[in-house]
Amino acid sequence: MGTLTIRLPADKHNRLKELAQAKGISVNKLIEELSTIALAEFDAHTRFKAMAAIGNPEEGLRILAKLDTLTE
Repeated sequence: MGTLTIRLPADKHNRLKELAQAKGISVNKLIEELSTIALAEFDAHTRFKAMAAIGNPEEGLRILAKLDTLTE
């Protein structure tokens, strides 16, 4: 396990402590959860870009049109 030291303004640090308390977890656990979310979003975006680079635009538009009909 790695160690990360970050410097935050006091008001932001206090708000993170309040958020962690409200969730019933430590600030360390909160930062771990937030970093997991950020990494999952990054991975999804990276996969999307890779698939878009090799994808078929017409097929993508066809699928989107199909989704539109399902949500109407």
